[in-house]
Amino acid sequence: MYSPVYQSADALINILFSSGTTGEPKVIPWTQLCPIRCAADTWAHLDLRPKDVDLWPTNLGWVMGPIQIFSCFLNGATLALYHGSPLGRGFCKFVQQDARVSVLGSVPSLVKSWKAGNLTKGLDWTKIRVLATTGEASDIDDNLWLSSRTCYKPIVECCGGTELASSYIQGRLLQPQAFGAFSGPSMSTGFVILDEQGNPYPDDLPCSGEVGLFPLYFGATNRLLNADHDKVYFDGMPIYRGRQLRRHGDIIQRTVGGYYIVQGRADDTMNLGGIKTSSVEIERVCNGADEGLLETAAVSIKPSGGGPEQLAILAVLKDGSTTCDANLLKSKFQRAIQKNLNPLFKVSYVKIVPEFPRTASNKLLRRVLRDQLKQ
Repeated sequence: MYSPVYQSADALINILFSSGTTGEPKVIPWTQLCPIRCAADTWAHLDLRPKDVDLWPTNLGWVMGPIQIFSCFLNGATLALYHGSPLGRGFCKFVQQDARVSVLGSVPSLVKSWKAGNLTKGLDWTKIRVLATTGEASDIDDNLWLSSRTCYKPIVECCGGTELASSYIQGRLLQPQAFGAFSGPSMSTGFVILDEQGNPYPDDLPCSGEVGLFPLYFGATNRLLNADHDKVYFDGMPIYRGRQLRRHGDIIQRTVGGYYIVQGRADDTMNLGGIKTSSVEIERVCNGADEGLLETAAVSIKPSGGGPEQLAILAVLKDGSTTCDANLLKSKFQRAIQKNLNPLFKVSYVKIVPEFPRTASNKLLRRVLRDQLKQ
């Protein structure tokens, strides 16, 4: 038996690093409030219960690692541990036979790999009652496939940050879920969507823009160990109802039906022919342009001699090869974009690569792809 050690609410409990998708990873200290926030989120949005077996492919270097530990132990659930890669059939068997998982988390690129390899064939995942996903934008067709493995259980979308110790926007099991979409702000949080001048859109108006978080956020950090916290998260943000909004860097869309779609990072937006769009929007369209595609990445390149941004699309094939005709793919991408997104967008360059650079948490590093193309 160990006696508890009492600490103040702002005492440190662990130190994490951000993923580094947009630049230098930030060193983020968590306080005693962060585990409480983790457990509250999973209880409220994933309905995590004491008899549940929870499994989410991650590691302790990514924010989802500590979130899983704190969430399971504070809610009384069982944390399932798998030694090995989640990309193989062995992991899928573990979900059914060994762990009998009831709450399964994932990242979209994992689901895409399971689907491409048909790794769940012959397995029974119907004991899963809640699915969740985070890390990057979801593909609707992949989500439909994943849900069908479990007799169409709901998939709760989660999007947040290491510095928040939680998700600021999530799905809710109290209302029907739309694949690839969020229900709204997570419990106790709030946000507005800003136009290009930094003015908030009305809460009931369908729109798209950068998100501004309400600054009173339970569990969020108030310091960084290798950067100026206020400069990173608050400098230049507008005042809303007497308080300065907190920067997060996501571009989100509010749909006609009141759901939300995260369209990627503000750093990944591009200006094509005077029209702003996001990498995620283009990738969603291009992923379905050819059956041989595993995934695509869209980035914009500024010509060295000046002029408008040019759209470049990189592609990974399901068989891992690079022998496909890039010009044929370029034509298919162009037709798909003109039909489903905007007829004015022009694909300038297509390159087939064996794989994409990713962070330890499996997030796509588009800035690395941009740098490689520039060289």
